[in-house]
Amino acid sequence: MTQTIAPRVRTLVLLLLAAACALLAGAGPASAHAALTGSDPRQGAVVDKAPAQVSLTFSESVSMDDDSLRVLDPKGRRVDDGRPSGTGGTTYSVKLHAGLPDGTYTVTYQVVSADSHPVAGAYTFSVGAPSETSVSVSAQAAGGGFVGGLYGVGRYVSYAAFVVLVGGAAFVLACWPRGSGVRAVQRLVVSGWLALTAATLLLLLLRGSYTGSGKLADVFDLSLLGEVLQTKSGAALVSRLLLLAAAALFIAVLFGAYDKREDEERRDLTFGLAVGGSVVAAGLAATWAMSEHASVGLQAGLAMPVDVVHLIAVATWLGGLTALLVALYRGPAQTPVPTVAVRRFSRIAFGSVVALVATGTYQSWRQLGSWTAITDTRYGQLLLVKIGLVAVLVGIAYFSRRWTAQLAETVPAVAGQRQKERVAASGGRGDDGANATGKTTTAGKAGAASKAGAAGKTTAAGEAKAAGKTKAAGKASGAGKGSDGSQRAAQLARQRAAVDAARQKRQRDADPHRFGLRRSVLAEAGVAVVLLAVTTVLTQTEPGRTEEDAKAAGATSATSAAPATGAVTLDMPFDTGGQNGKGVVRVELDPARVGANDLHLYVERPDGTAFDIPEVKVALTQKAKDIGPLPVAPDHITTGHWSADGVQIPMAGDWEVAVTVRTSDIDQVTLTKNAQIG
Repeated sequence: MTQTIAPRVRTLVLLLLAAACALLAGAGPASAHAALTGSDPRQGAVVDKAPAQVSLTFSESVSMDDDSLRVLDPKGRRVDDGRPSGTGGTTYSVKLHAGLPDGTYTVTYQVVSADSHPVAGAYTFSVGAPSETSVSVSAQAAGGGFVGGLYGVGRYVSYAAFVVLVGGAAFVLACWPRGSGVRAVQRLVVSGWLALTAATLLLLLLRGSYTGSGKLADVFDLSLLGEVLQTKSGAALVSRLLLLAAAALFIAVLFGAYDKREDEERRDLTFGLAVGGSVVAAGLAATWAMSEHASVGLQAGLAMPVDVVHLIAVATWLGGLTALLVALYRGPAQTPVPTVAVRRFSRIAFGSVVALVATGTYQSWRQLGSWTAITDTRYGQLLLVKIGLVAVLVGIAYFSRRWTAQLAETVPAVAGQRQKERVAASGGRGDDGANATGKTTTAGKAGAASKAGAAGKTTAAGEAKAAGKTKAAGKASGAGKGSDGSQRAAQLARQRAAVDAARQKRQRDADPHRFGLRRSVLAEAGVAVVLLAVTTVLTQTEPGRTEEDAKAAGATSATSAAPATGAVTLDMPFDTGGQNGKGVVRVELDPARVGANDLHLYVERPDGTAFDIPEVKVALTQKAKDIGPLPVAPDHITTGHWSADGVQIPMAGDWEVAVTVRTSDIDQVTLTKNAQIG
């Protein structure tokens, strides 16, 4: 039976690892969790004169250094003073050099959001008129590259190791105390501790480069590591290492003094281990809650303890499931997992699922914010996948409970059969006892006792062994070589123990109910691997609420500033030199694309009041294609307002808008400004 199970197990494990790797490969670098929701100047805006500063507004607070916010001129040279400052809330600004010439400027930013993820991006605005620029404004990658890949691996390993460490220890302590002496279970829990410690150290070393340059050489920069230790994420990782030191002491007691105690003494120690282990597990879970999604946004004070409960419930369920799987497949035949332990874990797993549903519902509401975000955002889509996997796990767990119940019904019969076998075996071993007694007196008695014992055996091989044993005993007594006899006896004892263990394993594997339980638990563990991978990707994905806010902000910015999708507004100050010759003319072209457009022109005095002038004319020219000037004669609508409908623009491109303002018979001026027509 064992030989037929092994290939199936290997095949299923390989398939599950392939699915998990596919999820890991598709995760990519950590997504931005803080979104740019506003800027001044706005993206694509054309302003009359250079602003004194550039301001950016994010969906949540971010951390910056001197290179986080940069403004570059058309030749790629920095024109900011390199000292970003917060103006309160989530708005940050950097001052610009005075006297900047006209042209297109590029704003780049790379910051770290409050939930520990790097955010990067770029956009352009123009002073006077757009111009060519040597700076690329393609989307910048944050947290990518080789360092980003290593950081992602560290995150996956740390989550998986936490689940194995906490869940495995909880399974032993709450469900199967005798499992503390099982080597396979001990190795599982210790491996979880080692993996979590190594992953935490890796994340701490990579953190500075991950949120900064992305260069592998910066991993060993001690000054950068010192800066990381002063951040919230660095403090969380250091706290995790300190808690892991306490976890090491807990593991030493659980698999040391606790395992060696008798049942009565073990019960006294269980309470102390349960309290101490719960405190350490909650502390480890809090290192994630205090530095990631739960620590920012709505109701952070409530969200963090809810997140701790959620993580511990996940670990108790999935980690306990892993420990049960290891015990069923790798545990010794002499100490099989008792039915009562499986039933205890079933009850604990049910409570964990209830906690997951309650905390998960709250987290989903907090991170999504609307029903549309469930299907329209990547976070919502991944959440649907996670919910589906949890439903599959619960369904498999239902069948596991059925196998457990059937296994419990067969236990009395199996126990009775084993009792009969022990009674039958004891009759034969009575002679062996006489044999042992004979060894303490004379060689002749030892030989007779051994023969009597051999007569009770049912095979010729047993007789041969008994005869050999008698001869060895006789020689040992006659020649005085007691050490050889002791070695032979020890070897025979080991052989008998191996035969007994093999027989017990065959009996265990032949039980169809136990085999069904093992198979269902293996399926549960396989789905749990994929579920854990999806959960880790979910923690790195931009929350649906933030993504929708960013989309709304982007749509607003595009409507108000992007030339290809909305009205273009051009403000042109003028001074004709005569009386009432100063003012501002504003030209609005809507929708600023090829075809018919509406043109509105407003004339205002320096104090902002509208006034009429004798004449105003407009002409459009595209010098690159040698088109124009195309004259436009707007009609006077009301004081200070002129309009022209159906202004035809034949092709997209950079158009020069020329406005001629005449304030008297001899005082006039022509103003020009460029506008991008989509």
